[in-house]
Amino acid sequence: MVSDPILASFRKSIDNIDAALIHILAERFRITQAVGEYKAKATLPPADPDREARQIARLRKLSEEANLDPEFSEKFLRFIIEEVIRHHEKARGG
Repeated sequence: MVSDPILASFRKSIDNIDAALIHILAERFRITQAVGEYKAKATLPPADPDREARQIARLRKLSEEANLDPEFSEKFLRFIIEEVIRHHEKARGG
């Protein structure tokens, strides 16, 4: 247990942010699951490389504006995209 109140306050904020991130990711995957089901029914491909490239470029720019490492942001987004595509392929029965 931390007896330092300043450190405890920082950690509480970090815990709140982590909880918010989990809820945001859950919502994002809920929506992308619906997209995957739609793509499967409409026989659309599970991946859209053009959109992915635009999203990565857009989020890299946002990262730079927010003073967040764009390399980290791109790795994080690519990880999410790969997981979404995996879900979309699974929805197609593949």
